[in-house]
Amino acid sequence: MKIVIPGGTGHIGRFLARALTGAGHEVVVIGRSGGVRWDGRTLGEWAGEVDGADAVINLAGRSVSCRYTPENLREMMASRVDSARVVGEAIAAAARPPQVWLQMSTATIYAHRFDAPNDEATGVIGGDEPDVPAYWAYSVDIARNWEAAQARADTPATRKVALRTAIVMSTEPGGAFTVLRGLARLGLGGPVAGGAQYVSWLHEEDFVRAVEFLLVNDLSGPVNLAAPEPLPQREFMRELRAACRVPFGLPATRWMAEVGAWAIRSDTELLLKSRRVVPGRLPAAGFTFRHGTWSEAVRDLVRRG
Repeated sequence: MKIVIPGGTGHIGRFLARALTGAGHEVVVIGRSGGVRWDGRTLGEWAGEVDGADAVINLAGRSVSCRYTPENLREMMASRVDSARVVGEAIAAAARPPQVWLQMSTATIYAHRFDAPNDEATGVIGGDEPDVPAYWAYSVDIARNWEAAQARADTPATRKVALRTAIVMSTEPGGAFTVLRGLARLGLGGPVAGGAQYVSWLHEEDFVRAVEFLLVNDLSGPVNLAAPEPLPQREFMRELRAACRVPFGLPATRWMAEVGAWAIRSDTELLLKSRRVVPGRLPAAGFTFRHGTWSEAVRDLVRRG
């Protein structure tokens, strides 16, 4: 297949492009800093790569690993909505449109909750939960608008899938796993604010395999890309410490998390929101996970890292 990956120069795009190329596909990366160049907002010569391609996997969007200032939140929104819109315009203008368009989305679209998991059928969309910071609702608005931009695209010949993706754990430098492993090795990988909030995650190998599965299986609409066993943050970090052979992890209060997030130019929503997200449609369609439990997955990641 010829597969075009807008936004493919980022953390996920790098290992996905390598894996798809290794599987024998022709991969064209489109990015601001490498590959075929684009600005993420307007049609250009890059759109010629979409015409005649078999698939488009749009990963474009500003990193969420930043301080959630009003300016950064606006940029997160614009980079996602604009890139999805213009990819849709390129597909609509193609003489030979791709058969499938996989559009990155996020598991953050679901509500902050502890009581039950969120799958595609019964999951609760967030935005109006009590007792959470008001700006968390903006993250949900970003996800809603991101998916809406794909849904609005006039591309009747192209199957569309929204990838509601949990935190992808990868040995590729620059990702969440690198940060978390570093904290654990420093003895800072304890529970945060009690650690009851759920962490949904996905091993990089299963992310690639899920993408390959969705390229050729007839699913459309939102699909959760998350391992089947999310777990509370305190247990998540306990397993990570065990894999790193670190016997202890200092706990952190909410205000300590705020200070730490400020120091690394990130935001506490990434630590404190309970993302209890599970896959429903993938297993129902026949997909199986190679790394279904965090205890096994984290040991594999530490060993390979």
